[in-house]
Amino acid sequence: MKKLVFFLLLLSFSGSAQAQKTKIKTKGTANAPAGQVWSTDKAWAWYRAHPWMSGANFTPSTAINQLEMWQADTFDPTTIDRELGWAEGIGFNTMRVFLHSLAWQQDPKGFKQRVDTYLGIADKHHIQTIFVFFDDCWNKTSQIGVQPAPKTGIHNSGWLQDPGDPASRDSVTFVKLKPYVQDVLTTFAHDKRILFWDLYNEPGNSSKLATSMPLLRNIFSWARAVNPDQPLSVGLWAWDYGALNSFQARNSDIITYHNYEEAPMHQRVIELLETHGRPLICTEYMARTRNSRFATIMPLLKKQNVGAINWGLVDGKTNTKYQWDTPLADGSEPIEWFHEVFHRDGTPYRQDETNLIKKLNGK
Repeated sequence: MKKLVFFLLLLSFSGSAQAQKTKIKTKGTANAPAGQVWSTDKAWAWYRAHPWMSGANFTPSTAINQLEMWQADTFDPTTIDRELGWAEGIGFNTMRVFLHSLAWQQDPKGFKQRVDTYLGIADKHHIQTIFVFFDDCWNKTSQIGVQPAPKTGIHNSGWLQDPGDPASRDSVTFVKLKPYVQDVLTTFAHDKRILFWDLYNEPGNSSKLATSMPLLRNIFSWARAVNPDQPLSVGLWAWDYGALNSFQARNSDIITYHNYEEAPMHQRVIELLETHGRPLICTEYMARTRNSRFATIMPLLKKQNVGAINWGLVDGKTNTKYQWDTPLADGSEPIEWFHEVFHRDGTPYRQDETNLIKKLNGK
């Protein structure tokens, strides 16, 4: 705990200094030129133009990972439509959705058509989308085609890194990744159905640490060259990753972060991140067995005007109702679900939670 607070204080100091520099440099500036971080004025104008953001990280229950969601043979608009309808029903207006570069490399045109189809479904349900490009979490290798079946009782057993390991450390890989990022960004650069671009999920995870910095630097550069209408961000998540955190915060238009701690620590994180002087959106929270719950965290986020995007919507092939490090080999029901809001038939896991979510969302 002391180590965590120490690094948070370091982050706060760095953020505060940077925020002051940004305010001095960009005061009164409405628009940032291509290739530059948005001014704080522009970031706040964008944030205030939207209702309070609440929602979930979304993978349809029929997909074990990003490839199964986006490949032509397993793209499932029927399930997506049904499950986003449940999200709309409790007032969620935002979904965070992971892409995967291999799905684009296999079929760029078809991939973008499927992205457009997804956006049409989400828009029908009055939901905006946060798209995520790269990810350092879970399985190191991936391949196009039939994806593995879920491992019984194991959290996110089939989830994929993108571009994987050692690919993410190899600059040769970047030759294939740059066209992917810039093609998708260019195609949807003016699409109002997209809320913002989350360029890289948890850089440095899976023991990659600072080896993720070259790819992190490159994706910001590639995205800034396109200069989409939507803001860019990479979420803070590991407070002792000083160099990565500093780079992420200094290059993001809005500050996004992950926090699975209980309310007092989460409050402290909010207070420290506010020193950056930019809008805050929590893009991952809610792990019941860690006492990060809708009942305690979601009201806090609304009170602080921080966007609230929890992990998980519907119990499905990702198995994220199971805890990170506590598998149930027999596949039995956990005593308490770790993530997720709904059963596969659309009934809430806990009616009191969905009642609270609806109330906070004004439903």
